[in-house]
Amino acid sequence: MARFIFITGGVVSSLGKGLMAASLAALLQARGYKVRIRKFDPYLNVDPGTMSPYQHGEVYVTDDGAETDLDLGHYERFTGVSARQSDNVTSGWIYQKIIARERRGDYLGATVQVIPHVTDAIKEFALAETDDLDFVLCEIGGTVGDIESLPFMEAIRQMRNELEPLQTLSVHVTLVPYIAAAGELKTKPTQHSVRELAGLGIKPDVLLCRSEHFIPQSDRNKIAQFCNVRPEAVIPALDAPSIYSVPLQYHGEGLDTQVLRGFGITDAPEPDLSRWHDVTDRYFHPEGEVTIGVVGKYVGLQDAYKSLNEALVHGGLANRVKVNIRWIDAEIFEQDDNDITAQLEPLHAILVPGGFGERGSEGKIASVRFAREHKVPFFGICLGMQMACIEGARAAGHGGASSTEFGPTDEPVVGIITEWMSKEGLQQREAGGDLGGTMRLGAYPAKLSANSHVSTIYGGVTEISERHRHRYEVNVAYRDALESDGLVFSGMSPDGLLPEIVERPDHPWFVGVQFHPELKSRPFDPHPLFSGFIAAALRQSRLV
Repeated sequence: MARFIFITGGVVSSLGKGLMAASLAALLQARGYKVRIRKFDPYLNVDPGTMSPYQHGEVYVTDDGAETDLDLGHYERFTGVSARQSDNVTSGWIYQKIIARERRGDYLGATVQVIPHVTDAIKEFALAETDDLDFVLCEIGGTVGDIESLPFMEAIRQMRNELEPLQTLSVHVTLVPYIAAAGELKTKPTQHSVRELAGLGIKPDVLLCRSEHFIPQSDRNKIAQFCNVRPEAVIPALDAPSIYSVPLQYHGEGLDTQVLRGFGITDAPEPDLSRWHDVTDRYFHPEGEVTIGVVGKYVGLQDAYKSLNEALVHGGLANRVKVNIRWIDAEIFEQDDNDITAQLEPLHAILVPGGFGERGSEGKIASVRFAREHKVPFFGICLGMQMACIEGARAAGHGGASSTEFGPTDEPVVGIITEWMSKEGLQQREAGGDLGGTMRLGAYPAKLSANSHVSTIYGGVTEISERHRHRYEVNVAYRDALESDGLVFSGMSPDGLLPEIVERPDHPWFVGVQFHPELKSRPFDPHPLFSGFIAAALRQSRLV
């Protein structure tokens, strides 16, 4: 029988509910329990796939092709449990499903209402595929009091009444601000937030109190008294020096112990936190450092590259080095060519990440050219690989090489893909069709050339599976032209039609991949491409 932990937030957004959920799940997992985490997003988009990275951060993609909230990346990185399409739901998805049912006549003429139809659909989502789990953690996006989240709160209230008495638990994440002028911590915002939650019929069992300052026991007692929870269930959550020290910090404050106690579990085995101790030891005690330049178009908001940022850190953990990331707006290289050398020469490696649209594309191509000509380790991901192929084609004499994503071109080295094979069979798309959910999404296999650099990086295997999210592909018709100039196609789709990986054998480390390897990297299991890339950067640092 699965137990459900509902995680809500109050006072302000960005308190770290996703990180808290991931950390708690990791702690329960370390005690031997089987866990799964789900995210309820109140916005009306069906999924985040069409949302601007500047508004919502990165779109995280699962093996089964779901475009999801970036918090699912935290969940996967902390637990190693691969997320599924059924682990993220939005109000838009719920309403779309209900309206489709109504149009079919499934409700037999009934008036369709928020209660019970919307709340029933939410509960159906929460309860699905949970029979083999010990704990299901459900994070509710937004803050208590938001009008958008009310149906989700009502669904939680109903579930707490309908399930067994010790089958559900509420964790409320709140803020205890420090007022510098008064020199005091203030508990009143937390009290009001809990009162708001109670007004919706949900009594929290555990409070996780975010604060920049130490919360003394007297303030914890005051919060407990006014919020009707036990003092030991008021858990302080101070800012941590690294997100990977958060599970250890929360365990030290007793979060997992209090959650288990709330379920009546007092004899749980002690957690095995050895891998978290190893991760933090590697993070806080590096034996060197490297500087990586990420030349992108969304560098104004680092959450737009959240998984990439973490994967680079994981590569540093694998090599026991500190990774300094220098975020560079690709557009600056389109304004002043002389700036390229000044910006890129001090770097130990260059990475061009994924993205959409023409803005900054010439700056990315210039970065690729610099890395190729100066023998600096280069890693191109998705659009980054496509820019490497366009740069290679131009170097091979195709001066007009471009992508049809950027407009009409006589040299379409990169073009829109309208059909491809998946596990479900032939997938077809129209160039002018909907944007949402119409890309090549999810895990696809690729065959690696024997004795290639990437085959060595992957440990000698010749077939891999990686996650994709893109609408355009490198045109295989340019393969001979590119390979004549030294850019080798070392990974292809099983049917040989879609280029997956390119590399330059005459370069210290030059790899471009059409997929997103950052989505499968974990702190305790770094992705081999990032481990190899940081190792190459470390070698480069010794040459500079």
